[in-house]
Amino acid sequence: MRLLVAPLAVWMIHEGMLAVAFWLFTAAAVTDAADGALAKMLNACTRIGSYLDPLADKALLVGVYVAMGFAGYLPRWLVALVVLRDCLIIGGAIFYELIIGNIRMQPLVISKLNTLGQIFLAGMLLGGYGLGIDVEPILDPMLCVVGVTAVLSAVAYSWTWGRAALANNDHGSFVENYINLHNQ
Repeated sequence: MRLLVAPLAVWMIHEGMLAVAFWLFTAAAVTDAADGALAKMLNACTRIGSYLDPLADKALLVGVYVAMGFAGYLPRWLVALVVLRDCLIIGGAIFYELIIGNIRMQPLVISKLNTLGQIFLAGMLLGGYGLGIDVEPILDPMLCVVGVTAVLSAVAYSWTWGRAALANNDHGSFVENYINLHNQ
């Protein structure tokens, strides 16, 4: 559902229909939580799901953050941090998979905290501006929380995957894998 909601929410933000964007965003967040809980409860977690779920999260959050940045509801420095973090994570995962081998897609605690902060901040702003609720008293602290956890999350993934790559001797050296990839 999040992949379908993302462009609609972005369009609603662009059109200044923040209340509608808020309800779309909220519905996507609730169905994501329900879907995740159901998958765990039924032991129906799959490898494809471990890739698609975070990609859907990123599509929705990055889309909403970029739209809110362009509309002036979020500072552009925070939008840049969120986008760079996600590019690093996605690019790092693809690089690791291609060059080193099978990557274990398991979110880090700091990443979960950052995603939770991003969701809360986006929902708070969409709901605040869309429904006329004063969010100014907690806006600056939330901007800081999301900014700091975005940086810490990017560093943590780099550190974790870097250590795993150095410890992984089953797939040959990095240089051999890189050369083999480009000779195909």
